Amino acid sequence: MRQMLRARTLHALLLVGGILPAAAAELPSRKSGLWEIKMVSEGRNIPATTMQQCIDTDTDKLMMSNFGNTAAQACSKRDIQMAGATITVDSICAVGQTTITSHAVITGSFDSAYTVQVSSKREGGPTLPGVAPGGETRMSLQGTWLGACAADQRPGDMIINGRKMNIRDLGKPVVPPRP
Repeated sequence: MRQMLRARTLHALLLVGGILPAAAAELPSRKSGLWEIKMVSEGRNIPATTMQQCIDTDTDKLMMSNFGNTAAQACSKRDIQMAGATITVDSICAVGQTTITSHAVITGSFDSAYTVQVSSKREGGPTLPGVAPGGETRMSLQGTWLGACAADQRPGDMIINGRKMNIRDLGKPVVPPRP
């Protein structure tokens, strides 16, 4: 089950990595504070994954640009259409030997709550547990602003499956605590 959740989270990040960065330059920043992001796979017997992100304007842009730099190199198509409060993103991205064709519809407000509905088709690459090869995947991401970050949080903190990490610390060497 743990391997399935890890594979599902990786697949979700690949999907979102090809969609949100494509629109990052055109999307307004989310309101500073604590956001809860819930990922739900549709039509699968996989539990929802929930994470929290403590952000400010700089770390929100940093999160998007970190995904965006990778996606910009990996995506051969990123088409963004805006109609009122709805943003539609179509992308084709390659990650290794895997090609992911995605269609996303983003609605809501980056001040209080937003939803991203994603449908994608994965072709090639290794088989991932819980992800049908060549099959279509549907998922939704629901972002909800919870208020100010907790006193023990700093902008860039992400809490996923009970583990806290900060976007600014990714890539830095980990120094174990001294006994």
